[in-house]
Amino acid sequence: MAIFFRVLALALLLAVPAAPALAGGNELVFSWQSNCGPLNPHLYSPNQMYAQNMLYEPLVRYAEGGKIVPWLAERWDISPDGRTYTFHLRQGVTFSDGTPFDAAAVKANFEAVRKNLARHKWLELVNQLDVLEAPDPATFVMKLKSPYYPALQELSLIRPLRFASPAVFPEDGDTSKGLKKAVGTGPWLLTETKLGEYDLFIRNDKYWGKKPALERVRVKVISDPNARLTAYETGDVDLIYGSGGHASGQIGMDAFKLLAADKANVTGISGPLGTRALCLNSGRGPTRDLAVRQAVAHAVDKAALVKGVFLDVEKPADTLFASDIPYCDLKLPPFALDPAKAEKLLDDAGWKLPKGASVRQKDGQDLEIDLCFIGNDALQKFIAELMQGELAKVGMRIRLVGEESDAFGKRQHDGDFGIIFNDTSGPPYEPHAVVGSMRSPSHADYQAQVGLPMKANIDAKITQALTSTDEDKRAALYKDILTTLHEQAVYLPLTNMTNIVVHRQDVTDPGFMPTKYEIPFEGMTKR
Repeated sequence: MAIFFRVLALALLLAVPAAPALAGGNELVFSWQSNCGPLNPHLYSPNQMYAQNMLYEPLVRYAEGGKIVPWLAERWDISPDGRTYTFHLRQGVTFSDGTPFDAAAVKANFEAVRKNLARHKWLELVNQLDVLEAPDPATFVMKLKSPYYPALQELSLIRPLRFASPAVFPEDGDTSKGLKKAVGTGPWLLTETKLGEYDLFIRNDKYWGKKPALERVRVKVISDPNARLTAYETGDVDLIYGSGGHASGQIGMDAFKLLAADKANVTGISGPLGTRALCLNSGRGPTRDLAVRQAVAHAVDKAALVKGVFLDVEKPADTLFASDIPYCDLKLPPFALDPAKAEKLLDDAGWKLPKGASVRQKDGQDLEIDLCFIGNDALQKFIAELMQGELAKVGMRIRLVGEESDAFGKRQHDGDFGIIFNDTSGPPYEPHAVVGSMRSPSHADYQAQVGLPMKANIDAKITQALTSTDEDKRAALYKDILTTLHEQAVYLPLTNMTNIVVHRQDVTDPGFMPTKYEIPFEGMTKR
């Protein structure tokens, strides 16, 4: 079987268009599943986040432990009422086209984002923007409609509040119509794109900060993880970096383990960068019953899942957010694997197993639950099948519903599911952005919670947490919210998602970034 996969991988690699041979020099070759897109900092797909991060910079950055550190803003002041942020901008910074980076440029970029408000409504900070001022070239003032404590975290996101040169804006300033050219203040320039083949980035020698040691980063377009593995093994790719797994990952977990066993390679696994989880619908079907949700949590063997599916590359998750996320080290008791307890919960709740039957019933209704996943996502399908077998042991019938991603998304939007995959976004979105989205009916989180008797109270506390200027009060609110959701078992956390890295000895890297979508090219070298 292994030989088959290698042959398949080679065939897929041969199908990848080859980039023309260019000068070697100090060039690192990476690969991604698509081209980087037009690289507009104010828009989303097909713009690729790793590439937007190479060209465009934020006012502040998200650092280890959830700290917010200065970047294009050297310092800032926050008014006592939490509504006015005054940023003192770094001096001597220019865009790569020579345009000065100043308060007028910051204001122009913020205004451009506001012109496309409907597209950015998911980000609460954009909704909260009220008055934007540039009283002098070194000072930018952001006034909010109401206090919003995650403002700095959301300014650190890769998109949409980063800065393109105003010289490349359309005449009306509406960047949703496109940019004349991708021009930022960052350490890299995009110099060449060949559709379906590669993108070429070169070092910005006018960069205000420490310049990258690498001269060039070539990113080949390789959509298939097996083809990427072969490209690495044949020396056509220098670096593998990103999530693991065949669905949307860089390479499969099995391939990573093989590469890690070879001393010619340097490999690593990051800390938690999000949670792989499922939502259980409290408003529909048997999962309306708390006992059923708790029984599911006790019946799924996460240890077997981690070993069999993730090959120990990812670790089991017991809570919705990892303990290193701000406000989330609550030491909540996990739902340990305990099939006997799951059966007792079901028995006590009236879900009885008729003599000779394999599926429990209550009031004539079978204990049957839809488990929804993206049909062509091999990882989700594998997990769903494993859960189907685990839950059958305690008398639940799991009906697997694998569909196209659009149909899957509609189920999340409409709440048409019993159980559905719904991973968290990782830092810096956690916990505030994920928790904030729980109030939106278009999110699976809201739909999963809508049947909870305390849902209105949860939503009110979320709003209070996001707008509180009192740190102790905010921490207490988060503890209350997350404890309630944990006890109500509307989430089944499976594993902590990680990034992986693989390269040969001639490449050095600085380790992992604190967020999922940043790749530290500027800290890498290649001999």
